[in-house]
Amino acid sequence: MARSPRPPAPPLEPEPTVSGLPPLPRRSLGLKLLLVCLLAFLMSIPAMMVFGLLMDRSNRAESVATEIGALMGGPQTFLGPVIALPYTQPQAVTASSNGETPTPRATQGVWYIFPTEGRVEAATESEVRRRSLFRVTVYDARLDYQATFDMAAAARDLPAGAIPDWSRAEIVLGASDARGARADLTLVLPDRTATLTPSKLDSTVSLNPPDMRGRDLSYAQPGEIKLFGTPLTAADRASGTLSLTGSTRFSGASRIALVPFAGTTQAAIRGDWPHPSYNGGFLPTQQGEAGEPGFSASWSVPFIARGVPAEGSPADLARLGQSELGVSFVEPSNPYQSVGRSLKYAPMFIGLVFLAYFLFETTTGRRVHPAQYVLVGLAQVIFYMLLLSIAEHTGFDIAFALAATATVGLISAYAGWTFDSRAQGVRALVAFTFLYGLIYVLMRLEDYALLVGALASFAAIAAVMYFTRKVDWYGVTGQDSKGVL
Repeated sequence: MARSPRPPAPPLEPEPTVSGLPPLPRRSLGLKLLLVCLLAFLMSIPAMMVFGLLMDRSNRAESVATEIGALMGGPQTFLGPVIALPYTQPQAVTASSNGETPTPRATQGVWYIFPTEGRVEAATESEVRRRSLFRVTVYDARLDYQATFDMAAAARDLPAGAIPDWSRAEIVLGASDARGARADLTLVLPDRTATLTPSKLDSTVSLNPPDMRGRDLSYAQPGEIKLFGTPLTAADRASGTLSLTGSTRFSGASRIALVPFAGTTQAAIRGDWPHPSYNGGFLPTQQGEAGEPGFSASWSVPFIARGVPAEGSPADLARLGQSELGVSFVEPSNPYQSVGRSLKYAPMFIGLVFLAYFLFETTTGRRVHPAQYVLVGLAQVIFYMLLLSIAEHTGFDIAFALAATATVGLISAYAGWTFDSRAQGVRALVAFTFLYGLIYVLMRLEDYALLVGALASFAAIAAVMYFTRKVDWYGVTGQDSKGVL
């Protein structure tokens, strides 16, 4: 039986006009694209909230690392042998107006005499200590000192009128945290072997110079160091040239630094940690290749480069802090740093996924509601939460693989459900796998991350322009009307 023809559809009513203006399109791809861009921007806000969670976890990790490191001595800075000489400087007095002469006053201080030549070597053995999810690198260091003093020229630059008290002079060494001591500090002098005790002159001295401009503040400064000393005898003074050696063992965490204590200082640090970072006032003059089985570095700091006179006040000693020779024990698999870098690109990648869904709309003619874009954006935000939480347990690489696989699988399957097409889901899987692979590449290409990100963004915009080159953005011709609001 023949089917009756379907009656023709009634003609569309014209769009209402306002004040004689042309009718407003109700289905405009241009408006939809603007809405998608707005949604991408709004979905970046929850991603930045994840950044706040990251900072909280990172600060917690740093506080735990500081607690563990403090028990081991923390970042250690060592000062080699110098002579501490107490002195008294009378002040000139004048008679008062009533003719009475006041009691003269005197200032007391400590004068530091640096050796003409010195050498210090540090050998470290490191390990990783853990507390819950957090870890910190600690080390055990053996230090060996050599120093030569020109006693004939000692104290020649004392302040005018100052009277030295050689009977209380000491040979002192310093360390930033005495809790890290694992053996006595000993000095071998020509006539004896001395075990150092806390100094009777200055128990602590500052290594922070008054002027902080131009300093490298990317690492923790020691602030002050504890001094340990042994008396300087009359025989030591009479020797003309005093040569001595010394050794000790200290533990510490995260960083070790040596102060160029002599007029000409030779220093060397070696250890088994495969990821050293050299910092301080001077870079090594020679260094071995970083990596297994460890590192080695040496410095040579001449008198003119040190910028401190051959002897001076505590302020001159503090200026040596600008010339620290330091090595930090870097943890390359720090998950918080890697997750933080990935979060910086979150707005761009959320926008790229939204653009991909918009292209699927324009090419399939299938309608996608803004609420569905929001769900896709939330899935991407949760990706960063998964990445952070898993990385604390497994490290960044495994965490990224797990979180990216789950997220790409979810938003690709959702694309198949939304567009009611298995083929479209497969296309989405390929596109989003490439996109998340690009995120991982950006995390690993530190020097070229900006360049790769800029090129990827340019390529994405070019693709959108190409695939939408025939789209009726105003929606006034009736074409492409299925894939819009």
